[in-house]
Amino acid sequence: MTTTDIPRPADVDSGRRVPGKRPRRTSTGGIRQAVSATTLLWIMACLYGFPVLWFVLSSLKPASDLFSYPLTLVPHNPTLSGFRAAWDSANFSQYFINTAIVCVITTILTVGVSCCTGYALAKYDNRWLKAFFLCILATTMLPGEVMLAPEFLVVRNLGLYNSFAGIILPAVLTATGCFMFRQFFLTVPDELVEAARIDGARELSIFLRIMVPLSRPIMLTLAILSFQWRWNDYIWPLLMLNDPNKFTVQIGIQSIVGAQNINWSVLLGASVISMIPLIAIFLVFQKYVMGADINAGLKD
Repeated sequence: MTTTDIPRPADVDSGRRVPGKRPRRTSTGGIRQAVSATTLLWIMACLYGFPVLWFVLSSLKPASDLFSYPLTLVPHNPTLSGFRAAWDSANFSQYFINTAIVCVITTILTVGVSCCTGYALAKYDNRWLKAFFLCILATTMLPGEVMLAPEFLVVRNLGLYNSFAGIILPAVLTATGCFMFRQFFLTVPDELVEAARIDGARELSIFLRIMVPLSRPIMLTLAILSFQWRWNDYIWPLLMLNDPNKFTVQIGIQSIVGAQNINWSVLLGASVISMIPLIAIFLVFQKYVMGADINAGLKD
C-alpha cells in the first residue's frame, strides 16, 4: 500500500488570496507607507532651512543679544541697525554695480560658449572632439587652488591684471556647462537634425533655430548656477583686483571684518544684503526651468 502526499490548502492556494485574510505586508512596504516621500522632503527642507532662518533672524538682533544665554531664535527687539551700518560702512552700492557687471557678462558668455561646445561634442563624430571633451572633464579632477597660480600668470602676462576682464575670461568655459549641454543634446534625436538638413537648412541655422530653443531649460539652469558662482566668488577677485573702486561684494564683506574684533551685527547684515540678488534671480527664473519637448516636429 502506497501513500501519497495530499497537498495542503496553503500549498494549493499559495498564489491566491484567501477570502477574509489580509495579505502579508513586507517591512519595506510598511516603511514606505509610514514615511512618504513628501514627508522625507519636508524633513530635508527643514534641516537645510533652519540654519538659514537662524542666520536671517540673527541679523535682526542687536549686537548685545547675539551671544546672550539662553539662545533664542526670534529676536525680542528686532532692529535694522546692522543693515544700515553695513550699507554705510562700506561702499556697497559700488560693490553691487561691479559684481553685477561681472556676473551678467560672465553668465552670458558662459551660456553661449557652453551651448556651442556641447552641441559640437554631441552631434559631430570626431575623435579629436572626444579627446577635447576628456580634457575638459579632467579639469574637474583638479582642485581650484591648483589652477590659481597658472591662471594668474596667464592673465597678468595678457595685461588684464586689476581689470574686470581678468575676472571674466577665466570663468567663461566651465566643465559643468559643457557637460550639461552635451548630455542634453545627446537626447535630441539625430533624425531632427537630418530632417532639417534635407530641407536645406545650414548648420548655423539648425543650431540657432532648432537646438538653441530646445535647450532653453538647460540655458536658464546654467545661467542661474553661473550667476551664483560669480556672485559668491571671493578668491579670484581678491587676487586680481587691488583697486577698491573695483572690489566685488564678497571682498566688501571681508573688509568689514576688523583685525582685532568682529562686529557680528554688521557682518550678518552685510551677508543678508548680499543674498538678496541671488534669491531674486532664482525666484524670477525658476518657473522657466521646465522640461522641453525634444520630439517636437518628429512624426510618430
